[in-house]
Amino acid sequence: MQNFFVDANWLAILVASVAYFGLGAIWYSGLFGKQWVAYHNIDVNDPEMKKGVAAIMTGSFVLMTIAVFCLAILIYRLGLHEVLSGVKIGLYTGIGFAATAVSIGYLYTKKPLGLHLIDNLYHICGHVIAGIILCIWQ
Repeated sequence: MQNFFVDANWLAILVASVAYFGLGAIWYSGLFGKQWVAYHNIDVNDPEMKKGVAAIMTGSFVLMTIAVFCLAILIYRLGLHEVLSGVKIGLYTGIGFAATAVSIGYLYTKKPLGLHLIDNLYHICGHVIAGIILCIWQ
């Protein structure tokens, strides 16, 4: 593990984290924002909903960076260096870890299938994008 900390491309980890986070802006503001809000029964006109947004966004970015960092460790350990390898590892971790974790929580809170799809596909795509960046930028 010590070699990873020395050899890690920290700029690639940061860029992959920003790309994952930036995908969220497109995903939840443009592509699926209305459906996501409807599934959660959020009143976008409620001033209480706007409180703490900066902290939520910051926390979200930190958590995504942790996920990308762990993905970078896997990529390093597996010696992956190609676009297709990034796609595959992103699919494996996105489906195997992120999507399953989200869905386990959603099963207990009885969230609708559409919400599972919106959120899980976001994380799968985020992992694929991060995986590609990390694999090719070494």
